[in-house]
Amino acid sequence: MQRILIVEDDEDIALLERDYLEVSGFETQIATSGDDGLARALAGGFAAVLLDVMLPGMSGFDVLRRLRERSAVPVLLVTARSEDIDQIRGLGLGADDYVTKPFSPSVLVAKVKAAIATAERHGRDGAGTADREARRLLGADGLVVDTSSHEVWARGRLVELTNREYGLLVFLLSHKGTVFSRDALYERVWGLDAVGDSATVTVHVNRLREKVEKDPGHPAVIQTVRGAGYIVRDE
Repeated sequence: MQRILIVEDDEDIALLERDYLEVSGFETQIATSGDDGLARALAGGFAAVLLDVMLPGMSGFDVLRRLRERSAVPVLLVTARSEDIDQIRGLGLGADDYVTKPFSPSVLVAKVKAAIATAERHGRDGAGTADREARRLLGADGLVVDTSSHEVWARGRLVELTNREYGLLVFLLSHKGTVFSRDALYERVWGLDAVGDSATVTVHVNRLREKVEKDPGHPAVIQTVRGAGYIVRDE
């Protein structure tokens, strides 16, 4: 049974999240502070982390920043703020997705399941069946991805990516020459209905460019087709 870590200082919300997840077949643990949540997350053994943004002491953003230094566990930010800046900031720090309060049980569980599925397909701890059967190298313009080891090299330098970033990069490299809209990428990589959430794709593309492009301002790998979406061109 997969375990989910809930980092939430509001007891009512934490218990509500626990009930939704346990009814769906997950085990849960609850941490009520950022320090406790970070320590438990770093100890490992969790399939995903639900992380509240507004925590006493260490904020959710600080927890996420420090967690990403040592772990690629899927993290979903839970925020009461609807402003895009919170969501974009969290995604920029390495969050896999976000849930805005108040949330519905179906949305919460669906997003947790999608984040875990993405990690299993593309993350460092799991690979797709085809990737297990044979080592496969993907590349473009000085970028090399080894799908057997999940290592990403940019011009001879090892690059650390989040699960979402890795999944997005592998998908685009595996479909060179095809333009994908934000909605299409959200549906194919995230595995959820993209309505209302596809803007997160832009954030991840920008983060990827910062990490893998020689000149992020003039990307050579992940290119924008104005009015259509993104493409890795077939050289």
